[in-house]
Amino acid sequence: MIRQRQHPAATQRTTRLEAFTDGVFAIAATLLVLDLTTHTFGKVDSDASMWAAFGGMYELFINFVLSFVLLCILWMVHVQQFEHIARVDAMMMWLNNARLLFIVLVPFATGLMTEYQEYYAGRLAMPVTFFLAILFSWVQWQWAVRHRETMLPDMSAADAAAYGRGSLSALLISGVVVILSPWIGSIAFVLFLFDGVFTRALRGKGA
Repeated sequence: MIRQRQHPAATQRTTRLEAFTDGVFAIAATLLVLDLTTHTFGKVDSDASMWAAFGGMYELFINFVLSFVLLCILWMVHVQQFEHIARVDAMMMWLNNARLLFIVLVPFATGLMTEYQEYYAGRLAMPVTFFLAILFSWVQWQWAVRHRETMLPDMSAADAAAYGRGSLSALLISGVVVILSPWIGSIAFVLFLFDGVFTRALRGKGA
């Protein structure tokens, strides 16, 4: 029989959660390349046709780079969060698992957007997946702030609130990307370039 841990706050160290999360991010980022490796060039009989075949893959390359960069940003957010989060509880682990559910769907959603971009649902697949991953990342931080004494023992209430406001930047941007993507496609993801500026503005001068 498994013995129940008797901790006053029912929390535990973050080491295993961080290791599992890092592994999932690494696998998702690696799987993105499958769309490139499984793509067929067709008949290639000269250098010119080879370059033309590469040119025909431009949408694959664009979506691959976009998804890889956004995965890296989400992983960096995870790293930054757990620089401050000292302990986690069952709810925190499930929120993290919910975020990872959409992280592992990124390669699939990226493939859908590339292959079925002429359809409304195809153009929505990638932005919606990233929106939901970012949403659960934000909710996870809000849960940590709600239990700050246990989970964020070295962070003041003001700093925790400032980080929470700052994290709204990516969530708001991803929401706008979801709205714009069906109309302008992958170019909507360029909005994430402004995330740093919006994050600093939302945190405020003292953060």
